[in-house]
Amino acid sequence: MMATEKIHAAQSRQKIGEILLRTTSLTGPQLKEALEIQAREGGVLGEILLRKNFVMPHEILKALCAQLDLPFVEDLKPNDIDAELVKNIPINYAKTKEVLPLARYDGTLMVAVSNPFNMTVIEDLHVLTGCQIQIMVSTSARIQDAINRVYERATANLITDIKDEFEESYDLEGPIDILDASEHDAPVIKFVNSAIFRAVKERASDIHVEPYEKEMVIRFRIDGVLYDILRQPKRPHSAIISRIKVMGVLDIAEKRLPQDGRIKIKLAGKDIDIRLSTIPTAHGERAVLRLLEQGEKALELPQLGFSGDTLMKIERLIGMKHGIMLVTGPTGHGKSTTLTACLTKLNNPERCIITVEDPIEYVVSGVNQIQVNAKIDLTFARALRSILRQNPDVIMIGEIRDRETAEIAVNASLTGHLVLSTLHTNDSAGAPPRLLDMGVEPFLVASSLLGIIAQRLIRKVCLKCRLEYEPTDVELEELGVTRAQVKGGHFYKAVGCPSCSGSGYSGRTVAYEIMVIDDEIRQLIVKESDGGSIKKKAVEKGMKTLREDGVAKVMNGITTIEELLRATQADEE
Repeated sequence: MMATEKIHAAQSRQKIGEILLRTTSLTGPQLKEALEIQAREGGVLGEILLRKNFVMPHEILKALCAQLDLPFVEDLKPNDIDAELVKNIPINYAKTKEVLPLARYDGTLMVAVSNPFNMTVIEDLHVLTGCQIQIMVSTSARIQDAINRVYERATANLITDIKDEFEESYDLEGPIDILDASEHDAPVIKFVNSAIFRAVKERASDIHVEPYEKEMVIRFRIDGVLYDILRQPKRPHSAIISRIKVMGVLDIAEKRLPQDGRIKIKLAGKDIDIRLSTIPTAHGERAVLRLLEQGEKALELPQLGFSGDTLMKIERLIGMKHGIMLVTGPTGHGKSTTLTACLTKLNNPERCIITVEDPIEYVVSGVNQIQVNAKIDLTFARALRSILRQNPDVIMIGEIRDRETAEIAVNASLTGHLVLSTLHTNDSAGAPPRLLDMGVEPFLVASSLLGIIAQRLIRKVCLKCRLEYEPTDVELEELGVTRAQVKGGHFYKAVGCPSCSGSGYSGRTVAYEIMVIDDEIRQLIVKESDGGSIKKKAVEKGMKTLREDGVAKVMNGITTIEELLRATQADEE
């Protein structure tokens, strides 16, 4: 008997109230009360029982299944469902109708549904698949969760299924929902979408598309380390780069010059902003896509790994009324995240805070944020000049890149504004010489700087597979410590397990140093001393270096010796 016939034949069976009395905690008086409400106001008995909190939603559904003689599935198992079954069913349709194929055999497709009375869905599936439909019933939450997992696998599989022929189909208006794809989309579109999808799923910060003489390589940067994801013949490379450039509204005909763009996508309801950069190489164009989740909640300083005396120093610095505080370090090591955490600490109705960023990585409620736009000449310097007329208390500059921006920032700090910004230097002591190199006068740098944070993101060892061991003398020598100094410490090796994808690491924390500018360091800046002299003086006055902070994290079992040596440089004598 087909599903439609079975439902119609079951309409005259046991009443739903009787089934609920027998299978749930529903009492006779409660059922009587609900029936009286139904007689008086109309409506569906099940909805009245739910409204009165007499039964749970899944109990109603199970009772309906008993009434209709339909199987009820308590626990769907997404990993046991063949992803090929959803190939012809768009994910939006599956989610809206809450339907998911479970298995197929002898021309019959078994599907899970949350509403067995929706005959249209059954007919649609019959047309889409050409199979007879046998329904099973499950809860809405179970089906939605299973849909997400099965379609994730189906989409991820596309990355290894690119075909040799490509169609040009570039219809891009507004954010692109990369899961909203059908079988009619060109293979190149599916390939790029699946690469982005997999990168987001694996927490990658960057996607690298690299051409070589005979092959193309796609690599993901995960927790600061690049991993090869795919190597294959070079033939589709040009089509893939063209697709990426069209998504970023770049000129696909221009292959001789570097280009920069932005892509906005939607993935599972989340808005993701992608910074796109292409450059010409000897074997074709190389593209890098940096992934930024929009609307992501800004973290607070303790969550980032700042603690103890360092945290107190930072809070003291950002509590100043005027001056400049800088965060330094390489690209991708969390400088903007640290500044945003500082703004979160400062953010209250008594302060006017304005930022100039490229791009806006975290949206902070109560903070006025400006997005740099080079196409209309809205640069850091131009935005800063206008900001000063807005009478802010705190200004955050995404990055000091040139002399003009540096001079405006310094002048703003000397006229009653607290300025927070980032600078690309290797350590805290390298920041003053860098500003001097930009052309800012030494006495202005010395009088405006409050403090400088240098930081590196280092991977945390996976707690599920780490292995404690005793470090060798060679390893301790590389760290620059003696065995007596590390007595009582706990050292771990990264092993690798399914939970950390075999890398031995899971997540990242920050290793940092903070240099507070005092009168002696100001004198060195005025004399235009080099970074080494400035660092030596700071260490004499008690500054804990970036490497020393990393060693402490190794001894506390947070990271490994190998990771610290990879991410930081030894302190010079």
